[in-house]
Amino acid sequence: MSQIFAKGLVCPLDKNNVDTDQIIPKQFLTSVSRDGFAEALFFDWRYQADGSANPEFILNEPQYQGASILLTRTNFGCGSSREHAPWAIQQYGFNVIIAESFADIFFNNSVNNGMLLISLSASNIEFLFNRCKQGSQQWQIDLANQEILLGNNAAVGFAMDQDVKQRLLSGLDFIGASETLSPQIGQYEAARKQATPWLG
Repeated sequence: MSQIFAKGLVCPLDKNNVDTDQIIPKQFLTSVSRDGFAEALFFDWRYQADGSANPEFILNEPQYQGASILLTRTNFGCGSSREHAPWAIQQYGFNVIIAESFADIFFNNSVNNGMLLISLSASNIEFLFNRCKQGSQQWQIDLANQEILLGNNAAVGFAMDQDVKQRLLSGLDFIGASETLSPQIGQYEAARKQATPWLG
């Protein structure tokens, strides 16, 4: 059965090795709040030295305003670990990122914040970028069937970890997912205590 996890306008960010300092520069990491990071996203690319919007950066182009799906290249989210990076991306309005690969820590932080990260082959990424060159793209993400629906009966399938998939479908972070296993955890602890009473 189809289950649309997300749908919306696609923004093609044609860059490799986008690190977390480019996603959100270090001067924005001092806040103790989890809110207010949307304006900091890609700050050094989005804004010029005088604070005005950089007209040459893709997020500032009129046709990509309101985009909710980010298409990019390889090794997205590399660099230092900072949970502020997925916060900034999500607060800007993106809830899906499609790339050839992601840094592991960034991937886990993003999933724990309810974002869907899709890894595709280099050839499929190139295919999707070529679609974007044809004009504005509105895609749907069918998470249940693991497909990116491109319109006109075109689709690209994707693989993903099934535990991550179920967490996203159920809206649980890793703590919430662990809590669903409380009965099994309790049974294990009781059996272990009985088998090793000297441990207390």
